Amino acid sequence: MPRLNMAQETTLILFKPDAVQKNLVGQVLARYQTEGFTIRGIKMMTLSDEILAEHYSHIAEMPFFPSVRGFMQESPIVALALAGEDVITKVRDLLGPTDSNAAEAGTIRGDLGDKSGDSKMRNVCHASDSPEAAQAELKRFFNDGELF
Repeated sequence: MPRLNMAQETTLILFKPDAVQKNLVGQVLARYQTEGFTIRGIKMMTLSDEILAEHYSHIAEMPFFPSVRGFMQESPIVALALAGEDVITKVRDLLGPTDSNAAEAGTIRGDLGDKSGDSKMRNVCHASDSPEAAQAELKRFFNDGELF
């Protein structure tokens, strides 16, 4: 039965350094596009301490935050604004759980995520988890005029 009341949304996806370093960006982007989502903005960037402290404000005071910051600054990342019906939920379903070890085969993290001790951090992509988070995160990573 088709879902009713699906919302047209835009979400933020960050291709983390592991995705960039392993040349997975195109492969993962193709999965999103195969689902029929539309690119509204895409750019490669390096992340400053300030933007990381804001993005990870919920863990910025935790003892493990310096390792998260270090990982996110290992290489540039790719920021992607992706639009579609119910895109926030659908992208998160495509990604699978945060821990790549717990992600099923067929999900992005299950197929491509790190299976070592860093499976919760080196997990290919970050994706917004709610419309409110998406709105704030899109503003954090894209300037006016960069979304189409």
